[in-house]
Amino acid sequence: MAAQSLPVVAILPGDCTGIGPEQTARILHDGRLRHVARLVYVGDKRVLDMGAKHAGVTVDYVVYASVSAVDWNDPRVPVIDLGNTDPSQFKLGELSPESGRLTGETLSRAVDFAKAGEIDAVTFAPLNKQAMFKGGWHFPDEHKMFAHFLNHTGPFSEMNVLEGQWMTRVTSHVSLRSALEQISIESISRALRLADDTLRKAGIEKPRIAVAALNPHAGEGGLFGTEEIDIIRPAIEAMQREGILCEGPFPSDTVYLKAFAGHYDSVLAMYHDQGQIATKLKGFNKGVTITAGLETVFTTPAHGTAFDIVGKGIADTGAYEAAVKLAARIASRKIEERARAA
Repeated sequence: MAAQSLPVVAILPGDCTGIGPEQTARILHDGRLRHVARLVYVGDKRVLDMGAKHAGVTVDYVVYASVSAVDWNDPRVPVIDLGNTDPSQFKLGELSPESGRLTGETLSRAVDFAKAGEIDAVTFAPLNKQAMFKGGWHFPDEHKMFAHFLNHTGPFSEMNVLEGQWMTRVTSHVSLRSALEQISIESISRALRLADDTLRKAGIEKPRIAVAALNPHAGEGGLFGTEEIDIIRPAIEAMQREGILCEGPFPSDTVYLKAFAGHYDSVLAMYHDQGQIATKLKGFNKGVTITAGLETVFTTPAHGTAFDIVGKGIADTGAYEAAVKLAARIASRKIEERARAA
């Protein structure tokens, strides 16, 4: 694919007190992802400079006022310097509400570029949800914040992608007690529709989705709970009638073995940790989180800010690179679809 036809992906450094800046600098300094997307750094250039120092690399960049002004023939990294974050004001490896506030501000500016049609996707380095909340962004997670920025009112959800396996869930960042209350035929059906649609947009023509049970042994015929009988199976059968290739419910302690063996493209979990434990054990430094259902593509590494290794120059970039590649892949398909419809 010619460079000028590649999607434009904004790459953000995440929380400046975490490993994001050094990961971002390492990815940008050698152009290792130049073949999958046109990358533009959105953030404070001082954060990028700090990240380069920690990573022991140099980043040859040029500053632009906006993404639309970027000269893509220039081999240097295009930087949109927001001038909003002085990393010297924060202690590395510590939660900072002010850093969280600025992280959210940087994300909102990237969304503005997306709404203006200047970028096709956003990939951001790890952020700290607690820091952002304490910094004034009163959302339980960044996915709900993105939906707010985009005035999105339809279904959306966090999904995790690991080596071709897509993991989604009926409930996400809520207490386990709240999660149990939110599981219904309607919520499961909504999650299955969203998963099917998202996988198709990612190029999987006929997604095969396994549905995890809620109770041990899938309820053991009602002995350990009847949610599988009363709620989960009726939802699966309803979605099968709609043409979605879903099966289950399967006991959650074995369903991921089936998926990772290649029998399914995706697993729908009932709650957050039911899926996250399996995927993070499978490949902690490979997983990607995507916000499914929104008009703008958002991806990020599935791991956190790793405060314990900040500044040591050892943070792995595998998941971050996978996040950029996934964002570029889905954005490219969206561009192709718009071109066909024109």
